[in-house]
Amino acid sequence: MILYWVFVLAAATLLYVLLDGFDLGVGILFGLTGDEARRRAMLGAVAPVWDGNETWLVVTGVVLWGAFPLVYATLLSAFYLPIFAMLAGLILRGVAFEFRYKTQRLRWMWDAGFAGGSLVAAFIQGMTVGALVEGLPVADGRYVGGTFGWLSPFAILCGLGLCLGYMLLGACWLVRKCDGDVRDDAYRLIPRLSIGLMLFLIVVFAYALIDHLAILRRWFERPYLFVFPAIGVAASILLAKSVRRRRDTPPFYMVATIFAAAFGTLAISFWPYMIPFSITVNQAASGHASLAFMFWGEGIFVFPLMLLYTAISFRVFRGKATSEPVHY
Repeated sequence: MILYWVFVLAAATLLYVLLDGFDLGVGILFGLTGDEARRRAMLGAVAPVWDGNETWLVVTGVVLWGAFPLVYATLLSAFYLPIFAMLAGLILRGVAFEFRYKTQRLRWMWDAGFAGGSLVAAFIQGMTVGALVEGLPVADGRYVGGTFGWLSPFAILCGLGLCLGYMLLGACWLVRKCDGDVRDDAYRLIPRLSIGLMLFLIVVFAYALIDHLAILRRWFERPYLFVFPAIGVAASILLAKSVRRRRDTPPFYMVATIFAAAFGTLAISFWPYMIPFSITVNQAASGHASLAFMFWGEGIFVFPLMLLYTAISFRVFRGKATSEPVHY
């Protein structure tokens, strides 16, 4: 039963990163253009699915709260301020998405809110992952690092890196969904963002070597982990080929594969810890009765229905998006 909920948590987290990741990436790219026609086309590319994409963050939080309450309590104790800022960013971008079409004079403010909220949410998610990789100060199952124990140069670096990654994912989504100038601009951005992300990975690996991060030992103790970087390299090669040939569909899937490979690397590097390297899966899990109670509700009905709903949504809204306004 514990492994089932580990799987659900991993699947929900990965789906959130991939699905809301391209939403956030498009939001950041939205702030880099001042052309109203381009901005409407970019919003039209995410309008049908962005609400559903964010629900996977709720699923992740609910699974942590119910199945792994110790991890839930530790993460909220450590990242109270960053999580508050992330949620504020997500709320701001949602409000801005709806309100920008209701005004002309203050549209610039809502546009800034949409781009800024996307940037803040993406940065904090990356910073949180960086802090976990570097290691949180935990004693006797409790966070003891204080208000800013998560803050470090490595965490900030990872925050910037995830922003780049989300922008790349968003650019590939725009290639897939848009035509005309927006598609051409996205094609021009993909090589630059790819190079920036590659440089980020090199810097992160060098930092891990210099700072002797504990996770680095896992990579050498478990050489099979290098399968995931190999998958990422293969996807990068296919990404370059598809961009050079101007094939609109493959780039998004290739970047999603790169993200999935990175996620798999981290997940297996951490195993069996949920808070590296302090709290294991077994220590964090709720009692069998709680896990079973959740299984008969969320496990059997809610989670599969959400998967089905997501698949149907993307099936229904397949193809190129309209460049017309999505709100009136």
